[in-house]
Amino acid sequence: MKIKYYADADALDIRISEEKPDYGEAAGEEMILHYTKEGRLVKIEILDASRTVIGFLTSILSQKPLANK
Repeated sequence: MKIKYYADADALDIRISEEKPDYGEAAGEEMILHYTKEGRLVKIEILDASRTVIGFLTSILSQKPLANK
């Protein structure tokens, strides 16, 4: 897995595989999922990444910690 941030586009690129993506599908307003012809996920592209990733982290960190059992 490789992660790269493009500051000029404020985009975060998460490569899951080295395969070439053949098409992409929007997954909400800030995310594009890229697949091979066979339907394997190759890349996740997060748009407006600085705001989107902070939102993800804020949501996660605000959750009540799980109790140790």
